[in-house]
Amino acid sequence: MTVVQAKPFTVSYLTSIPSKLVYHTHYQYEIYYFHEGQVSYLINDRIYKLAPGDLILMHGMTLHKALLEKQDVYKRSIIHFDPLYFEKHIQPSYTSNLLAPFTQLKNIHLSLSGEAREECEALLTKLAQLGQRTDVYAYQKSHAVLLEFMLFLNEQCQQPMDNEQMSNTSTKQHHVQNIITYIEQHYAKELTLDHLQHALHLNKYYLSKSFKEVTRTTIFQYLLERRIYAAKLLLVDSQAKITDISLEVGFKHLAHFSRAFKQITGVTAEQYRRQNQMLSS
Repeated sequence: MTVVQAKPFTVSYLTSIPSKLVYHTHYQYEIYYFHEGQVSYLINDRIYKLAPGDLILMHGMTLHKALLEKQDVYKRSIIHFDPLYFEKHIQPSYTSNLLAPFTQLKNIHLSLSGEAREECEALLTKLAQLGQRTDVYAYQKSHAVLLEFMLFLNEQCQQPMDNEQMSNTSTKQHHVQNIITYIEQHYAKELTLDHLQHALHLNKYYLSKSFKEVTRTTIFQYLLERRIYAAKLLLVDSQAKITDISLEVGFKHLAHFSRAFKQITGVTAEQYRRQNQMLSS
């Protein structure tokens, strides 16, 4: 089992049974590859019986959980990545939008076999190997391999996208996804329930209640964590002052930013920057 991190995307390779299997969400996009075990996977309101070679792509804030039928074996590899970082630093101009499988299909389950399965596993292995190295070239190469992986995923998803096979989500889940999309586009601005109500043309109390039911968190806790995640990227990728970063990601007051950052990450913004300077150099 290998867990490696190349900010701002993480690769967990051939990980086994965690201490807890709980319903959870996250704003990063997820690539999930199943290696071994007897597992069903719950994604929103759908259950998939997994077989080795199965691949799942999940859009941000998808509620999901593994359901183990046997407790002794569960092997999978997972990539989490920030879509904004991908668009800015990895998405090349010579291709179409490589995030399309996530944004158009939302959540999709694929069964790989033959050469496609071999290629997928080879790319995962290469990402894991690069993640174990600490030199700057490995970090740069990991971006190139992630780009290759995304091209592979788009090739595999071309047929479903052409057929517009959208995931069957409920109306409530559709509205929650619209909230998440709006926050992704405007998290650095002042946002209130009134703003969301006006932008999405839905009652603010319905929006708030639906979001909590689907994601198990509040709109403003999600917004807070999204801003902190954006700040973490800026702390690593820029030399901007912490005060300027806090303003850029949507905080009006440095004190509020400092409290929230320490609460969510366990360290101060300055400590986080120092800890990650070597990785980003």
